[in-house]
Amino acid sequence: MTTYRIAPSILSADFARLGEEVRNVVAAGADMIHFDVMDNHYVPNLTIGPLVCEAIRPHVQVPIDVHLMVKPVDRIIPDFAKAGANIISFHPEGSEHIDRSLQLIRDHGCKAGLVFNPATPLHVLENVMDKLDLILLMSVNPGFGGQSFIPHTLKKIAAVRKMIDESGRDIMLQVDGGVKVDNIREIAAAGADTFVAGSAIFGKPDYKGVIDAMRGELALVA
Repeated sequence: MTTYRIAPSILSADFARLGEEVRNVVAAGADMIHFDVMDNHYVPNLTIGPLVCEAIRPHVQVPIDVHLMVKPVDRIIPDFAKAGANIISFHPEGSEHIDRSLQLIRDHGCKAGLVFNPATPLHVLENVMDKLDLILLMSVNPGFGGQSFIPHTLKKIAAVRKMIDESGRDIMLQVDGGVKVDNIREIAAAGADTFVAGSAIFGKPDYKGVIDAMRGELALVA
């Protein structure tokens, strides 16, 4: 039986009352909080840093899942670990030595993940599966919330699911970008088990209603 996880992205939350927002979304049934870090260098946007992670940490008991869209990554990894992150993932393009960066995350007591943009090939995975706890596939080009899901991602999800299953390892397969009630079942059927949703949840008045509807769709996956 697959364990499905819903990870609301605070990129779409109301930052004027962020503590309340993360408490409300966890009360509504979120399994983790997704934390998008952009540096206006690797991606064309600037968001939040370790201080915000540290500020929301006391408000929730669920894991904080930090997605680093920054280059280089090694300098900032220890800061997020200290700020209370549980999972830290980064893009291969953000590291000169991917294996070393993954080990750095684990050395600081966090689970480690790699992130792949829609057009980024997957061959890097062949050499680092033993150091991964999470693989995140972007189903939009990173930088901004509210984008539409790129359908070709479904083939990539299926390919990564096959790699995970063949490895025999317990690795989460996360998808981020355009995930909503209407397509979450199709994304899960392709092999994903962890779903990042920003505007689909925080953009609605009833967080619990949206998360419950997502779980209803996931219950129908064959």
